[in-house]
Amino acid sequence: MANSKSSNQPVVPSAREALDKFKMEAAQEVGVNLKQGYNGDLTSREAGSVGGQMVKKMIEAYENNMQ
Repeated sequence: MANSKSSNQPVVPSAREALDKFKMEAAQEVGVNLKQGYNGDLTSREAGSVGGQMVKKMIEAYENNMQ
């Protein structure tokens, strides 16, 4: 069985900065005031909308690369 240790770390550690930038752009697009560091004051709805926007953009990029 594969290693079941859960981790929220990127596979490529140097990608952290790019992921953070991507998250900030997605938050701005959906109107969520995201700040650097701790964002525990966000509602579940706000956090979900940021994550949803990120997934939407990743799917669009994937579909564009398939063409």
